[in-house]
Amino acid sequence: MKNKRFSGTTAACIKRIGAGLLAGSVSLQAGAAEQDDAPITPYRPSVSNSAQLPFPGQLEAEFGVLSGKSGDARRDSLPSLLKLAFSEQWGILLGGDLRVMNDDGAGTRVRGMGDVNLVLKRAFVIDSDTAFGLELGVKLPTAKQAIGTEKRDYTLNGIYSKDLGDWHLDLNANATKMGWADDGVSRWQTGLSSAFSYSLSEALGVTAEWSGTKSKGSQPQNQILLALTYSPNKRLTFDIGLSKGISATATDRAFFAGVVVPIARLF
Repeated sequence: MKNKRFSGTTAACIKRIGAGLLAGSVSLQAGAAEQDDAPITPYRPSVSNSAQLPFPGQLEAEFGVLSGKSGDARRDSLPSLLKLAFSEQWGILLGGDLRVMNDDGAGTRVRGMGDVNLVLKRAFVIDSDTAFGLELGVKLPTAKQAIGTEKRDYTLNGIYSKDLGDWHLDLNANATKMGWADDGVSRWQTGLSSAFSYSLSEALGVTAEWSGTKSKGSQPQNQILLALTYSPNKRLTFDIGLSKGISATATDRAFFAGVVVPIARLF
């Protein structure tokens, strides 16, 4: 994110998207509420996923805006995620960037759809406060080369989630076999993240997170994240926050905002 204001075009775009998300989420919320009152299970806004799955049969959607800056380069995107659990143990996730706008800072701008990620998830619920999770994911190269790598990536992610009173902890550890890497850089990438969420009230919460990735032959990419969440009820959550790179190769700053809503009860 720039260390000064957004440009007028970007700011106007984000405002329009935000208004659309708000209107759409209220509409989806009203329709879904007529069918069931099962609570949602947000994975936003942190990098870390929760081990818990959504309520079985309830299709949930997460939409957001993300704007990041590294040096003179800038990347704006519209991340999205669909989540569906078949049972308390098994579910699938389908996500990716609906739109990506890359500016390399040297006059080249590229726009298009991002890559798509498909994840099979297994949850191991120990009790009402503790759960483990495993995610097996594949990145499908749907983005053009200037946005993605045009190669498939495969990821195995392990998760530990724990409720500690008003606190909630999510720990993720993963390994990714990348389809493409720079010369001299391993195609294996490891990642770690730890997110702590705290309930300020019944509706308000804060999230703080550290996350990082590392590949042999390259510098690590580490960042910290701070977010505020607002849940007017158990079936609607908004979030807004900032992330800051704490290593030389990480994104300098990024701003994000989003919403989590149920779409439909499928079974």
